[in-house]
Amino acid sequence: MFKTSLRKSLLATVVLGAAVLGLSAPASAGNPMVGGAPMYASKNIIQNAVNSKDHKTLVAAVKAAGLVETLQGKGPFTVFAPTDAAFAALPAGTVETLLKPENKAKLRKILTCHVVAADAMSGAIKKMVADDNGAHPVPTVGGCEFTAKYQGDTIMIQDGQGTVAHVTIADVDQSNGVIHVIDRVLLPAS
Repeated sequence: MFKTSLRKSLLATVVLGAAVLGLSAPASAGNPMVGGAPMYASKNIIQNAVNSKDHKTLVAAVKAAGLVETLQGKGPFTVFAPTDAAFAALPAGTVETLLKPENKAKLRKILTCHVVAADAMSGAIKKMVADDNGAHPVPTVGGCEFTAKYQGDTIMIQDGQGTVAHVTIADVDQSNGVIHVIDRVLLPAS
């Protein structure tokens, strides 16, 4: 009995100490860190994305396009989230041009082409691809249709211009859907 009381007391001390120091619990089991930040399944897409050091450009673009409120909504949404490096790989000046107020409609179109109106975890995507003999059409909120494929454990999304984005971090569970981090910006067909 003494050992049990001692263990409970030690556990309470550790929990209290962590709270006092401002330490928080890690992201839920199985939910990865993204951009050095824990992603919490209890938070929505925007609440998590703003904490990722790898998604500053995406967050700025979502704000410029007026999509914050939408992506904080009920969903469900599957967001293929390009990293800052993916945006940097676009031709020089592209991001700066898209962020201008006069290009809001074009930016909004590109960003909503990264969103699917469903909660599609990687296992479900792979099943759809397999059921469609290796290539599954992906209709997006923005009206684009991309193609999902996979090789081994890597899911790939081919955009309307033939560029292939690889999912580098899959199944980042959100309260209103899921994020899959990708290494390229998806663009509509010209």
